[in-house]
Amino acid sequence: MAPVHVVEKDSFRDLVKVLDPRYVMPGRKHFSKVELPRLYDACRAKVEKDVCSVVHYALTTDLWTSRATQPYMSVTIHFISKDWTLCARCLQTLYFPDDHTGVMLAQENALKALTPASTKQAVERAVGVCKKVVSTFSNSWKRKRDLAKAQAVLGLPPHQLITETPTRWGSRQMMIARFLEQEKALSQVLLADKKARHLVPSWQDMALLESLNKALGPLFEFIDTLLGERYVTVSFLKPVLHLFNNEILSRKDGDTELTKAVKEGILKYLNEKYDDHTTNNLLDMATLVDPRFKTAYMKEERVEFIKMRATAELVDMVGATAPESAQTAAASSSPPAAEDDPELPHPTKKTKKSLGSYFKKAGQATTHSQPSRASIELELSMYLQALGPDSETDPLEWWKQHEMNFPLVARLAKKYLCIPATSSSSERAFSASGNIVTCKRSCLKPNTVDQLVFLALNL
Repeated sequence: MAPVHVVEKDSFRDLVKVLDPRYVMPGRKHFSKVELPRLYDACRAKVEKDVCSVVHYALTTDLWTSRATQPYMSVTIHFISKDWTLCARCLQTLYFPDDHTGVMLAQENALKALTPASTKQAVERAVGVCKKVVSTFSNSWKRKRDLAKAQAVLGLPPHQLITETPTRWGSRQMMIARFLEQEKALSQVLLADKKARHLVPSWQDMALLESLNKALGPLFEFIDTLLGERYVTVSFLKPVLHLFNNEILSRKDGDTELTKAVKEGILKYLNEKYDDHTTNNLLDMATLVDPRFKTAYMKEERVEFIKMRATAELVDMVGATAPESAQTAAASSSPPAAEDDPELPHPTKKTKKSLGSYFKKAGQATTHSQPSRASIELELSMYLQALGPDSETDPLEWWKQHEMNFPLVARLAKKYLCIPATSSSSERAFSASGNIVTCKRSCLKPNTVDQLVFLALNL
């Protein structure tokens, strides 16, 4: 979004005059005090209308710091609409002055957990060399020019180097992968520069970086697919973990000791992270209501437990009635109808039955009654036995077509499939805020930042 002061620039006013000479351009105060709040209120009313009817939703939040070193917290809501579209709306961006280093510390601890203690020092040295080389080229236009020439001579792709960002999970691996891709061109440029020859990586550094990249590369290819917010991701976690344990991160011929150790560290970290009882139940439920997977990636001993849990949740959702035998007993013990009571002065006249009423099926009489637990269990069983779609199929599109067949289980699907696998939606507020709170707009008030980020993410 362009700054408000653009409307006062001569070049912009000249452009508007060319488009329509009769239009009188208001000043920046009109846009900041009148138009911005009006647009914000209209957009917020639309978001509230979308959200107010939502029954099940998920929230993600993250913390970021503006260029003015002011801390903010963004909150995003995720839900599935009536037409089975996965939606995400930024609710608010709050000024958050409390300490929020825990997020970065957690990421640093996760990265360190993946590195074996025996080679941690050597790995840190190799990564440090990589970062220094990237920084050297990033801060010198001459070296960038020489790198482009070397890339052309060596037949390497003209890619830019990637800098590690502490707040972006996976940026270190991307930096290493690009460094390895351009290593010959980088070494050629560094060797030609007397002041930078000491930065040429040794063969030991290269061997360590290649081992790290071999172990981490496949991992982050899958992580990228879990960062989306326009398609279902939470039900992929169980299948992805299964794939990591059995194929992607399994030991292979040709793996170095470091590669093996890093793979073991990754698996240990991920399995411990998702082995929490509450998290495990949530992931199993999300996988159950995804028609592509259902019970395929559950432990055999947990299948019946998850079915019972799903049935219990549906009973709570719809307020299932008692069994039919109990209903019959209750009906037989009820008092006589008003029309049969002789003490009433004005008995109700009996309605004559139509011929069609004699052929009415028993199930039709209770079409609008609450479903019984038995009917819920039957529907869940029929859903699990139904033929599932291809793994490339959008599960929300499948549910849109089959909601009428499994209306109760569909409610459960809306509850769990709206949950994102990561908090990347809230992290996208970082990008929006970076384009809004720039160096020349670092004095924006928190309320204005909230309105601008809200509009940037929801318009």
